Amino acid sequence: MKPTELLAAAAAARKHAHAPYSNYQVGAALLTEDEGVITGCNVENASYGLTICAERVAIGAAIAAGKRRFKAIAIVADGGPPPFPCGACRQVLAEFCRPDTPVYIAGSGYTGDYESTTLGALLPHAFRMD
Repeated sequence: MKPTELLAAAAAARKHAHAPYSNYQVGAALLTEDEGVITGCNVENASYGLTICAERVAIGAAIAAGKRRFKAIAIVADGGPPPFPCGACRQVLAEFCRPDTPVYIAGSGYTGDYESTTLGALLPHAFRMD
């Protein structure tokens, strides 16, 4: 799957975000090992600390669907700086992704332009139990 296709799936998921407090809608799309796509969006809560990021929603949905390994993730968010994953999301992704897993990032006005990095570049010293 092309990065642009994965980013389009993340952009579509972003439209379902529940973000009444920040108005910052985020969508994520995971590419599974079998070339499937599982999406997630951020879900805010009045008790702001209970908010769940789009990346972790996508991971949770993937786990519930029996998927445990991923080939790439795309993240699309409202304007502003690029929507790099937060530290918690980076660590959760490290549980299921290799350090060389591509991470594609774009703004909500996604028109084909995006940034690309790897999970290892974002979290070079991930905590691991092995």
